Amino acid sequence: MGLHDFSFYDLINRNAAAFKEFPAWYEVDEDKQLTFNEIKTQVDRLAGGLNAAGVKKGDRLGVIGLNSIEFFLLYGAAAALGAVMLPVNWRLSADELCYNLKDGAPEMLFADADFQATINERRQDLPSVKKFYNLKGDKGDFQAFASLLESGTIPQPHEVNNDDGFVIIHTAAVSGQPRGALVSHGNILCAGLHIDYYFALSPKDVHLNLLPLFHVAGLFMAISAFQAGAMNVNLSRFDAARAAELIETYRASLFFDFPPILSGILSAAEEKKTDLSSLRAVIGLGTPEDIGKYQEMSGGSYYCMYGQTETSMLATIGRYNDAPGSAGRPIILADVRTVDEHDNPRPAGEAGEIVMKGPMVFQGYWNQPELNARTFRNGWHHTGDMGRFDSAGWMFYAGRMAEKELIKPGGENVYPEEVEVVIRQHPSVEKTVVFGVPDPKWKEGIKAVCLLKPGTFLEADELISFVGERIARYKKPHYVEVVTELPLKTDGTPDREKIKALYGTS
Repeated sequence: MGLHDFSFYDLINRNAAAFKEFPAWYEVDEDKQLTFNEIKTQVDRLAGGLNAAGVKKGDRLGVIGLNSIEFFLLYGAAAALGAVMLPVNWRLSADELCYNLKDGAPEMLFADADFQATINERRQDLPSVKKFYNLKGDKGDFQAFASLLESGTIPQPHEVNNDDGFVIIHTAAVSGQPRGALVSHGNILCAGLHIDYYFALSPKDVHLNLLPLFHVAGLFMAISAFQAGAMNVNLSRFDAARAAELIETYRASLFFDFPPILSGILSAAEEKKTDLSSLRAVIGLGTPEDIGKYQEMSGGSYYCMYGQTETSMLATIGRYNDAPGSAGRPIILADVRTVDEHDNPRPAGEAGEIVMKGPMVFQGYWNQPELNARTFRNGWHHTGDMGRFDSAGWMFYAGRMAEKELIKPGGENVYPEEVEVVIRQHPSVEKTVVFGVPDPKWKEGIKAVCLLKPGTFLEADELISFVGERIARYKKPHYVEVVTELPLKTDGTPDREKIKALYGTS
């Protein structure tokens, strides 16, 4: 690697020297704690095993599993070898899961026992995978994860540059299929520095790791805390009562919030009279009601933000109380603007597409050269999101562009088209339009307005179950409204804007 390059593996080496026996990771499910020195030792042993098993620079390592120390160690070992992680959302359907794996073409696949039956049924759809390993605690029928820790030979670190790929995270399906966003070592370490700066993180902090490590926010928050020498308290999957208890027990100081995470923790804390006073920072997309309640119960600050996987999680950030309703101001190492359809800057108060450039911008979509050229046109990353700046420089999110409409239930990305494709497969449905509506639990819910075929009948629960059996369950509609007619455009397709105006409530 070059004189000016720095990888995630370099960070692991640096932290082992700087923080040594400080606690780095607490595995809640196993009541097990690792220091920064122990993290490095485990990463080196795992890198040796992967190297002996034939992993080369640029190879992808697929992972399907809940949060665990093994999952985090794989990120470090892959970084040492210049391999690229390919974490897959375990909430996806079998078809969706296989699509993401085939797209990334991993050499190896690591999986928790709960997901191995699905993988075994679809092995013929995964021709690139040569070896299958258990991920967590060697539960399951794949090769033992522990066997990779036994080679005894620590390889020389590979040449890894700032712009080399670190992880491929598949984003939502704008045009019916997900796209793999390639994020580099430079991207993720720059993101960590921003988080560490805005929250003034130090080894005194404790990050409650609630979000999955396949998600950009879960991964980047865990690495940001690690980067600052703070401890990650890792919960394999979210449980509100357990999370509240962990905040009190380990004096957790921050976490990332997607609805309904914060509301669940606050309710559990109220019921059990749990002490949340250690929380000094929560970042995310909370509702004003939850934010106010959190600040009253903990005394901490709430940070609002805007970002994407493609912007390494962050583009803007700010304290909620400084400009309620805004998504903050542009982060330090980014130029963020709003532009018209010709990429001309929009004046204060007028909405335009959010564009960005800087070291946080991802490397591009995996195997999508035409899409990359379009996305990076004129030297800017075009987000497909709309926003406006006020005269004081605060940015206010204004939704998706019409051709890239997006629904965000609980922080997940769902594109209407992928839900509509499934709904139209139901034998009773003639036409459908899917869009987002306000929702008290998820902040934004999914609503389907359906026109049925003559002589048919369809209950809302039946359609919701139908969708949930075919794609990830978080993509199924929360609300279904059956109508006798739909406004149409001159070409015979549903007029989305008129339908949203007529039925845009939950």
